[in-house]
Amino acid sequence: MPTLGEEVCGAVLAGGFGTRLRPVLADRPKVLAPVLGRPFLAYLLDQLVRAGVRQTTLLTGHLADCVEATFGNDFAGMRLTYSVETGPLGTAGALRHALPRLVRPVVLVLNGDSYCDLDLAAFFDQHRRSGAKCTVALTEVPDVTRFGKVALAGGHRVTRFEEKSAAGGRGLINAGAYLVARHLLDEIPPGGAVSLERDLFPRWAAQGRCYGFAAAGRFLDIGTPESYARAAEFLAQRRAA
Repeated sequence: MPTLGEEVCGAVLAGGFGTRLRPVLADRPKVLAPVLGRPFLAYLLDQLVRAGVRQTTLLTGHLADCVEATFGNDFAGMRLTYSVETGPLGTAGALRHALPRLVRPVVLVLNGDSYCDLDLAAFFDQHRRSGAKCTVALTEVPDVTRFGKVALAGGHRVTRFEEKSAAGGRGLINAGAYLVARHLLDEIPPGGAVSLERDLFPRWAAQGRCYGFAAAGRFLDIGTPESYARAAEFLAQRRAA
Protein backbone atom coordinates (compact mmCIF):
# COMPACT_ATOMS: atom_id res chain seq x y z
CA MET A 1 0.00 0.00 0.00
CA PRO A 2 1.37 3.49 -0.81
CA THR A 3 2.55 5.49 2.18
CA LEU A 4 1.25 8.96 2.91
CA GLY A 5 4.64 10.40 2.04
CA GLU A 6 4.46 9.01 -1.51
CA GLU A 7 0.87 10.07 -2.22
CA VAL A 8 0.08 12.97 0.08
CA CYS A 9 1.33 16.45 0.86
CA GLY A 10 0.11 18.43 3.86
CA ALA A 11 -1.56 21.84 4.00
CA VAL A 12 -2.42 23.61 7.25
CA LEU A 13 -4.90 26.50 7.23
CA ALA A 14 -2.97 28.93 9.42
CA GLY A 15 -4.12 32.37 8.28
CA GLY A 16 -7.03 33.13 10.60
CA PHE A 17 -7.31 36.37 12.58
CA GLY A 18 -8.42 34.64 15.79
CA THR A 19 -10.70 37.55 16.65
CA ARG A 20 -12.34 35.81 19.61
CA LEU A 21 -8.93 34.96 21.08
CA ARG A 22 -7.52 38.49 20.85
CA PRO A 23 -8.04 39.17 24.59
CA VAL A 24 -5.98 36.05 25.36
CA LEU A 25 -3.34 36.07 22.60
CA ALA A 26 -2.88 39.81 21.98
CA ASP A 27 -0.44 40.07 19.05
CA ARG A 28 0.06 36.37 18.26
CA PRO A 29 -1.65 34.50 15.41
CA LYS A 30 -4.03 31.81 16.59
CA VAL A 31 -1.83 28.92 15.42
CA LEU A 32 0.95 30.16 17.73
CA ALA A 33 -1.27 30.04 20.81
CA PRO A 34 0.97 28.55 23.52
CA VAL A 35 -0.06 25.19 24.97
CA LEU A 36 2.23 23.42 27.43
CA GLY A 37 5.15 25.53 26.28
CA ARG A 38 4.69 24.88 22.54
CA PRO A 39 2.72 26.62 19.78
CA PHE A 40 -0.59 24.86 19.08
CA LEU A 41 0.49 24.37 15.46
CA ALA A 42 3.39 22.16 16.60
CA TYR A 43 0.94 19.48 17.73
CA LEU A 44 -0.66 19.38 14.27
CA LEU A 45 2.75 19.12 12.62
CA ASP A 46 3.59 16.25 15.01
CA GLN A 47 0.58 14.37 13.62
CA LEU A 48 1.77 14.83 10.06
CA VAL A 49 5.32 13.72 10.87
CA ARG A 50 4.08 10.59 12.66
CA ALA A 51 2.01 9.71 9.58
CA GLY A 52 5.04 9.96 7.29
CA VAL A 53 4.09 13.17 5.47
CA ARG A 54 7.29 14.61 4.01
CA GLN A 55 6.24 18.07 2.84
CA THR A 56 3.65 20.49 4.26
CA THR A 57 2.63 23.98 3.23
CA LEU A 58 1.45 26.44 5.87
CA LEU A 59 -1.27 28.69 4.45
CA THR A 60 -0.67 31.92 6.34
CA GLY A 61 -2.07 35.43 6.33
CA HIS A 62 -2.45 37.36 9.57
CA LEU A 63 1.02 37.81 11.14
CA ALA A 64 2.49 35.40 8.58
CA ASP A 65 6.06 36.48 9.37
CA CYS A 66 5.64 35.33 12.98
CA VAL A 67 4.65 31.83 11.87
CA GLU A 68 7.58 31.47 9.49
CA ALA A 69 10.02 32.87 12.05
CA THR A 70 8.80 30.29 14.58
CA PHE A 71 8.94 27.19 12.37
CA GLY A 72 11.36 27.91 9.54
CA ASN A 73 11.65 25.42 6.69
CA ASP A 74 11.94 22.13 8.56
CA PHE A 75 9.96 20.44 11.32
CA ALA A 76 11.41 17.15 12.61
CA GLY A 77 12.62 16.30 9.10
CA MET A 78 9.42 17.37 7.34
CA ARG A 79 9.91 20.14 4.79
CA LEU A 80 7.83 23.27 5.36
CA THR A 81 6.86 25.80 2.71
CA TYR A 82 4.64 28.87 3.01
CA SER A 83 1.79 30.31 0.99
CA VAL A 84 0.97 33.83 2.19
CA GLU A 85 -2.36 35.52 1.52
CA THR A 86 -2.22 39.23 0.77
CA GLY A 87 -5.91 39.48 1.67
CA PRO A 88 -8.55 37.14 3.14
CA LEU A 89 -9.25 34.32 0.66
CA GLY A 90 -11.30 31.91 2.76
CA THR A 91 -10.31 28.30 3.37
CA ALA A 92 -10.77 27.20 -0.26
CA GLY A 93 -9.30 30.37 -1.74
CA ALA A 94 -6.19 29.89 0.40
CA LEU A 95 -5.78 26.36 -0.98
CA ARG A 96 -6.20 27.59 -4.55
CA HIS A 97 -3.56 30.25 -3.91
CA ALA A 98 -1.19 27.56 -2.58
CA LEU A 99 -1.76 25.13 -5.47
CA PRO A 100 1.75 25.51 -7.01
CA ARG A 101 3.24 24.25 -3.72
CA LEU A 102 0.87 21.29 -3.34
CA VAL A 103 2.80 18.75 -5.36
CA ARG A 104 1.24 15.36 -4.52
CA PRO A 105 -1.89 13.73 -6.01
CA VAL A 106 -3.75 14.07 -2.68
CA VAL A 107 -3.70 17.01 -0.28
CA LEU A 108 -4.20 16.42 3.45
CA VAL A 109 -5.69 19.64 4.80
CA LEU A 110 -5.78 20.43 8.53
CA ASN A 111 -7.56 23.34 10.17
CA GLY A 112 -4.97 25.22 12.18
CA ASP A 113 -7.26 25.85 15.14
CA SER A 114 -8.51 22.32 15.89
CA TYR A 115 -7.04 18.94 16.79
CA CYS A 116 -8.56 15.50 16.45
CA ASP A 117 -6.99 12.24 17.66
CA LEU A 118 -7.04 10.75 14.20
CA ASP A 119 -5.38 7.73 12.63
CA LEU A 120 -4.17 9.45 9.47
CA ALA A 121 -3.04 6.18 7.87
CA ALA A 122 -6.52 4.65 8.30
CA PHE A 123 -8.05 7.92 7.07
CA PHE A 124 -5.98 7.76 3.88
CA ASP A 125 -6.62 4.04 3.42
CA GLN A 126 -10.41 4.54 3.44
CA HIS A 127 -10.10 7.53 1.09
CA ARG A 128 -8.02 5.49 -1.37
CA ARG A 129 -10.18 2.35 -1.24
CA SER A 130 -13.48 4.23 -1.59
CA GLY A 131 -12.36 6.11 -4.67
CA ALA A 132 -13.52 9.35 -3.05
CA LYS A 133 -12.35 12.69 -4.41
CA CYS A 134 -12.81 14.32 -1.02
CA THR A 135 -12.99 12.69 2.42
CA VAL A 136 -13.83 14.69 5.53
CA ALA A 137 -12.83 13.42 8.97
CA LEU A 138 -15.84 13.40 11.27
CA THR A 139 -16.18 13.10 15.02
CA GLU A 140 -19.21 12.68 17.26
CA VAL A 141 -19.90 15.34 19.88
CA PRO A 142 -22.69 15.62 22.46
CA ASP A 143 -23.77 19.05 21.21
CA VAL A 144 -23.42 20.19 17.59
CA THR A 145 -24.67 23.74 18.24
CA ARG A 146 -21.28 25.44 17.67
CA PHE A 147 -20.28 23.36 14.68
CA GLY A 148 -23.16 22.32 12.46
CA LYS A 149 -23.88 18.68 11.60
CA VAL A 150 -22.88 16.21 8.89
CA ALA A 151 -25.28 13.54 7.56
CA LEU A 152 -24.00 10.25 6.12
CA ALA A 153 -25.59 7.61 3.90
CA GLY A 154 -24.46 4.00 3.51
CA GLY A 155 -20.88 3.50 2.38
CA HIS A 156 -19.67 6.63 4.17
CA ARG A 157 -21.03 9.04 1.56
CA VAL A 158 -21.85 12.51 2.88
CA THR A 159 -25.39 13.54 1.94
CA ARG A 160 -25.45 17.02 3.46
CA PHE A 161 -23.73 19.54 5.68
CA GLU A 162 -26.21 21.23 8.02
CA GLU A 163 -25.58 24.79 9.18
CA LYS A 164 -25.13 25.66 12.84
CA SER A 165 -28.48 25.48 14.62
CA ALA A 166 -29.81 26.23 18.07
CA ALA A 167 -31.43 22.78 18.01
CA GLY A 168 -28.11 21.20 19.02
CA GLY A 169 -28.03 17.60 20.18
CA ARG A 170 -25.59 14.77 19.56
CA GLY A 171 -24.22 14.24 16.08
CA LEU A 172 -21.29 14.02 13.71
CA ILE A 173 -19.32 17.18 12.97
CA ASN A 174 -16.49 18.19 10.67
CA ALA A 175 -13.29 17.40 12.62
CA GLY A 176 -11.08 19.80 10.65
CA ALA A 177 -9.12 17.28 8.54
CA TYR A 178 -9.69 16.62 4.84
CA LEU A 179 -8.18 14.52 2.08
CA VAL A 180 -8.77 16.18 -1.30
CA ALA A 181 -7.72 15.09 -4.78
CA ARG A 182 -5.41 17.84 -6.00
CA HIS A 183 -7.27 18.20 -9.30
CA LEU A 184 -10.42 19.22 -7.39
CA LEU A 185 -8.59 22.31 -6.19
CA ASP A 186 -8.31 23.44 -9.82
CA GLU A 187 -12.09 23.98 -9.70
CA ILE A 188 -11.73 26.77 -7.13
CA PRO A 189 -11.88 30.19 -8.82
CA PRO A 190 -8.50 31.93 -8.28
CA GLY A 191 -8.09 35.28 -6.55
CA GLY A 192 -11.34 35.43 -4.59
CA ALA A 193 -12.67 34.48 -1.16
CA VAL A 194 -14.14 30.97 -1.28
CA SER A 195 -15.05 28.67 1.64
CA LEU A 196 -14.51 24.92 1.71
CA GLU A 197 -17.18 24.51 4.36
CA ARG A 198 -19.89 26.75 2.91
CA ASP A 199 -19.23 26.69 -0.84
CA LEU A 200 -17.43 23.51 -1.89
CA PHE A 201 -18.25 20.69 0.55
CA PRO A 202 -22.05 21.04 0.04
CA ARG A 203 -21.55 21.10 -3.75
CA TRP A 204 -19.23 18.09 -3.73
CA ALA A 205 -21.65 16.21 -1.44
CA ALA A 206 -24.54 16.91 -3.84
CA GLN A 207 -22.40 15.54 -6.68
CA GLY A 208 -21.62 12.35 -4.72
CA ARG A 209 -17.90 13.19 -4.51
CA CYS A 210 -17.62 13.74 -0.75
CA TYR A 211 -17.23 10.97 1.81
CA GLY A 212 -16.85 10.90 5.58
CA PHE A 213 -14.39 9.09 7.83
CA ALA A 214 -15.60 8.52 11.38
CA ALA A 215 -12.70 9.25 13.72
CA ALA A 216 -12.96 7.61 17.12
CA GLY A 217 -10.59 10.04 18.84
CA ARG A 218 -11.23 13.13 20.94
CA PHE A 219 -11.68 16.55 19.37
CA LEU A 220 -10.56 20.04 20.42
CA ASP A 221 -11.30 23.42 18.83
CA ILE A 222 -9.39 26.39 20.31
CA GLY A 223 -11.53 29.03 18.62
CA THR A 224 -12.92 30.54 21.83
CA PRO A 225 -11.22 31.53 25.11
CA GLU A 226 -13.24 28.83 26.88
CA SER A 227 -12.16 26.03 24.52
CA TYR A 228 -8.56 27.30 24.42
CA ALA A 229 -8.49 27.10 28.23
CA ARG A 230 -9.08 23.33 27.91
CA ALA A 231 -6.22 22.81 25.44
CA ALA A 232 -3.47 22.14 28.00
CA GLU A 233 -5.41 19.36 29.73
CA PHE A 234 -6.52 17.89 26.40
CA LEU A 235 -3.00 17.74 24.92
CA ALA A 236 -1.45 16.58 28.19
CA GLN A 237 -3.78 13.59 28.08
CA ARG A 238 -2.86 13.03 24.43
CA ARG A 239 0.85 13.08 25.31
CA ALA A 240 0.37 10.64 28.21
CA ALA A 241 -1.66 8.15 26.12
